[in-house]
Amino acid sequence: MGTTALAVVAVTGVAVIGIAAITTGWVPPVGWKKVLRPKLWGYGSLTGAVGMGAFLSLGPLSSRPAAHFNLALVGMAVFFLGTFLQHQSQRPARTDSLNRPQDGA
Repeated sequence: MGTTALAVVAVTGVAVIGIAAITTGWVPPVGWKKVLRPKLWGYGSLTGAVGMGAFLSLGPLSSRPAAHFNLALVGMAVFFLGTFLQHQSQRPARTDSLNRPQDGA
């Protein structure tokens, strides 16, 4: 019971931080210097929390983990997608070639 409660609190905390980053652009102090796109970081955090919650509820914390093994792996894949989005948020966004100033204008 204690492990389940701890997992729920951790996943919920990450989801709340992701929602805060999406709505306000706030990133925890650990990532202030690295994160260039806070909204993308928030989407990655929220995606990772959903994936980890699915993995934990269908896998190790389930009463029958072997019954939902494939779904638990999908949850882990969603978690890794969220991690990838968070990594991409540390890179500069693409620039649109149409927004560059013209030489003769």
